[in-house]
Amino acid sequence: MALYDVPAPAKLNLFLHVTGRRSDGYHELQTVFRFIDLCDTLDFDLRRDGEIRREGESLPGLLPEQDLVIRAARALQQATGTKLGAQVRYTKRIPSGAGLGGGSSDAATTLIALNRLWKTGLDREALLQLARPLGADVPVFVFGRAAFAEGTGDILTEVAVPERAYLIVQPEGAVPTARVFSSPDLTRDTEPVIISFFADWQTNQTQEKHQGSGGLLESELSGNLFFGRNDLQPVVLKQYEAIRQLAEALQKQGFHARMTGSGSCFFVEFNTQEQAFRAQQKISSIMLGGKSEMQASGQYDASAIHQSPRAVVKDSWVCSGLSDHPLRYW
Repeated sequence: MALYDVPAPAKLNLFLHVTGRRSDGYHELQTVFRFIDLCDTLDFDLRRDGEIRREGESLPGLLPEQDLVIRAARALQQATGTKLGAQVRYTKRIPSGAGLGGGSSDAATTLIALNRLWKTGLDREALLQLARPLGADVPVFVFGRAAFAEGTGDILTEVAVPERAYLIVQPEGAVPTARVFSSPDLTRDTEPVIISFFADWQTNQTQEKHQGSGGLLESELSGNLFFGRNDLQPVVLKQYEAIRQLAEALQKQGFHARMTGSGSCFFVEFNTQEQAFRAQQKISSIMLGGKSEMQASGQYDASAIHQSPRAVVKDSWVCSGLSDHPLRYW
């Protein structure tokens, strides 16, 4: 028995406010999570010896017992008493240290898929209980819907999100989440909002767009405006030069971009995929095409290109926003 090509989608934090710090060191947050169709995929083959074995990419030096996929599988084994195991292979498409929740998503997909493969029969609430100790972002992937999150990110309320396309831009370098949250520069006292404020703001934004011309205006290529802010973004920009260069380059080109999670990726929201693809082409021509063009013209200067925003984009993706996790009805 096996399950193949099981998706683990990335997430975006549409905003991320840090509203306090608890006595145990954890931070109180408010955010809206939504899924996008950039996905890792996982294969699960049944083992009858109880062993959990992994294949595929993982972070350099990451021991099996530190791997969230392995930890999720063992948590499900312990909770249900099953004697079954699994051979897990995964293909990574979501970059690590990018604020897109790849490791957390892989762990949630493991819980959901092995619950089916092993026929352990846990409901969603039981799986959420297993997800919470694994990491702050794991529960929302088990929750399975776009969500307004509070607490440490584990108090989840379903929220409606409109159809949107996103341009995701990745700079060089990854960001360790713990380093950002431990920074003395982090704002930890943002005034809490209530979910209706976000819902009303989103409704007003949608109505304004419907009342507009409906055409593909050049101004729309700058992306839609955002609710609130990401309190982690100023800390990351201060600590990481390459990421700051990317943010400045996007702003200089007129894009309304926001960092997701603790970084390093930025996203720009659009009404249509056509707009997002056009923006991707614009960014690629500006930021990726500089070195070869300068060399051909005889104007290439190594120190200048090092300082240029053309050198800071590692990768980019055009994605559709998802309201539901692909495994929501599993």
